[in-house]
Amino acid sequence: MSHPNEELLRRAYEAFAKGDLGTVMSNFDDDIVWHEPGRNPLSGDFKGHQQVQGLFGRIFEMSGGTFSIDIHDILANDGHAVVMVRARAKRSGKSLDVQECHVWHLSNGKATEFWDVTFDLYAADEFWS
Repeated sequence: MSHPNEELLRRAYEAFAKGDLGTVMSNFDDDIVWHEPGRNPLSGDFKGHQQVQGLFGRIFEMSGGTFSIDIHDILANDGHAVVMVRARAKRSGKSLDVQECHVWHLSNGKATEFWDVTFDLYAADEFWS
């Protein structure tokens, strides 16, 4: 039996893979805060549904729709979750293939904050720049 926060995140990642941003956003608090590391056009802090959806749109646009996330595992409790993933994409003759940990804060059945921990930040910065 999995934790409800694991189930919530599995639904969100599955919807993201299908491009179903309505379902993705329904799992996020209205005031979600999203943190992207690095020094590239996608780096920064994004607040609320509109800014996070804008970030997702830029990811899809810049990668020509090739961006994908494969889940390795999800560890979840009542307030936090860590999703271990492999992120891949292609753009302008370049390929991205990096391991990441996504750290989530969750409350009342919604994701409230997200931190992307990319293991090879230099590769991610080069790819998105």
